[in-house]
Amino acid sequence: MSLRSLTYFTWVGEELVTVPNFPAWVCDMCGKREYDSRAVSWMTTLLSPNAGHGKRPARRVRPTASRKRPAQRPTSTD
Repeated sequence: MSLRSLTYFTWVGEELVTVPNFPAWVCDMCGKREYDSRAVSWMTTLLSPNAGHGKRPARRVRPTASRKRPAQRPTSTD
């Protein structure tokens, strides 16, 4: 098998995406094609709906009965 550049086709939702010059392994005898697995993984990450959104902010947890707040000191009124 030899490494060549082919056009990669994939669906993202209802849209067909084509990527020219994508690395693929092609059999010299039969012509069977296999896209490079590292390149496919990278492309999948880029085309992910969450790409570029970063991490979600941490969720705030409400205090429950088991989580007691420290007792407040009574205030004096003179």
